[in-house]
Amino acid sequence: MTSFGFLSTYPPTQCGLATFSAALVRHLTGQDGGDRAGVVRVVDTVQPAVYPDVVAQLVNGSPAGPATAAAVLNRCDVAIVHHEYGIYGGRDGEDVLRVLDETGVPVIAVLHTVLAAPTAHQRQVLERIADAAAAVVVMSQTAADRLDAGYLVDQAKISVIPHGALPSRRRSPLASLNPFAPPAPVAAVRRPIVLTWGLLGPGKGIEWALEAFAGLGGLDPAPRYVIAGQTHPKVLAREGEAYRDRLRARVQELGISADVEFDPGYHNPDVLTDLVHSADVVLLPYESTEQVTSGVLIEAVAAGRPIIATRFPHAVELLADGTGLLVKHRDVAAMTEALRAVLTRPALARSMTQACGRIASDLAWTTVADSYRALATSLLDTPITAAA
Repeated sequence: MTSFGFLSTYPPTQCGLATFSAALVRHLTGQDGGDRAGVVRVVDTVQPAVYPDVVAQLVNGSPAGPATAAAVLNRCDVAIVHHEYGIYGGRDGEDVLRVLDETGVPVIAVLHTVLAAPTAHQRQVLERIADAAAAVVVMSQTAADRLDAGYLVDQAKISVIPHGALPSRRRSPLASLNPFAPPAPVAAVRRPIVLTWGLLGPGKGIEWALEAFAGLGGLDPAPRYVIAGQTHPKVLAREGEAYRDRLRARVQELGISADVEFDPGYHNPDVLTDLVHSADVVLLPYESTEQVTSGVLIEAVAAGRPIIATRFPHAVELLADGTGLLVKHRDVAAMTEALRAVLTRPALARSMTQACGRIASDLAWTTVADSYRALATSLLDTPITAAA
């Protein structure tokens, strides 16, 4: 039995890192091995207790916060410290280093962002995190390669463990994979669904996706475009719903109001899984050229959905071998062409679903949790040598 201490954002905080941490906690502790987990939740102000998993809070800017967080982590066998530059206090989130300085148990540092061209200080912060950790986890080979090429990090510490996803719960509506299955009964004509989801804000590329969708005239039945997700909390605090309002205005200008739906809910995992499975195409029009980890991408692959994505690093890595279609950033014509191809060529959509199925089992949260458990066991079985 192993006890895990987590340092991370955590629900009800609405961000991908919080969702990731909650899923990993659930799958590390939800099996019969007796493993336990406690979370030190990273917050900007003191928050009321909501989940029993949260045993303490690291309030950014609190002078005693890092020492208190470290003391809680030291009561566990292994600490899993999630890193994203924007979640901790101090310049480039450097306050996390104070926690690590006082943490005596083995630390698994999970790096959610590895920049290709960091500032000198960003590089220093990440390198110091890696020095303090007994193991470093990244979620793509691209991220591992970036660490090797651009950072002074002990390569022996690095493990690639993918972002987890809930398993597929239903077959693709596109076509049966069994060529001998009887034909499905004739049903009412269903409009295909193009889906983009995640916290909404500038940089998601929705503007370009709307223009691409507007170019799909003439398809019968006409597709619908569903844009699901709340506005990112930090965007909401900074400018309210101005970004979503601009998107709505653009929908009006393009004359596609009847075909575009904004779903502003922040869905629980089961509802989100149903939403993803309802899609005929998942469209990821992100503008970022840095993103080496995308939970949305992983969920779409695990669900076996045909995917069209811009060429952000995680998509380039994961959508090889026919798993998805890649287009250049902001290339409206290429995006329209890719959408039209998937929506009008069932054999192409079916081949993409089959390609996703070949790698989906490696992305299941149970498999991912097993990898973290095995890594923790290896650290506990190996004497830890203090960093020089």
